Amino acid sequence: MKSIVIYSSLTGNTKQVAEAITSVLPAGTPCVSMKELPTDLSSYDLVFVGFWVDKGTANKEARDVLGTLHNPHIALFATAGVPPQMAHAKESLINAANCLPDGVESVGTFICQGKVDPKVIEMMYKMFPKGHSHGQSADRDARHKQAAVHPNKEDFQAAQDFAKDILIKLS
Repeated sequence: MKSIVIYSSLTGNTKQVAEAITSVLPAGTPCVSMKELPTDLSSYDLVFVGFWVDKGTANKEARDVLGTLHNPHIALFATAGVPPQMAHAKESLINAANCLPDGVESVGTFICQGKVDPKVIEMMYKMFPKGHSHGQSADRDARHKQAAVHPNKEDFQAAQDFAKDILIKLS
């Protein structure tokens, strides 16, 4: 099965997860940024598509690519500023999967927490008042502090396990 890993990464989180996934795929599997995509992805049987979560879905660059994919098997992975067990993380994967063309479905999804760009945190705190769900609060500050240490070794192992599970599922 011919595979490729493609990703969009703002802070480097998603790139690191993409590299972890690629490390357990067959030797020679390409791992490329969406900025450097091959002109034709149609020859790949399996495409792992990585993105960072933006406003509850894949970031724009990734949404644009997702809408063009008609490969037999597509697996989605993402990084977000929230823990993967939170509803926002789960909903973000569903929303991203909805960006695939009609009739195309994901064969699996994975999400892990990732550090948030400090400039984004600062911007959000300026844009939204305290008390707003995106404004500064003790809970939000604690979440950003927790996110700052992700992705970590456990996240990379979980990403590798996800990729192995996809390969087993498709074999």
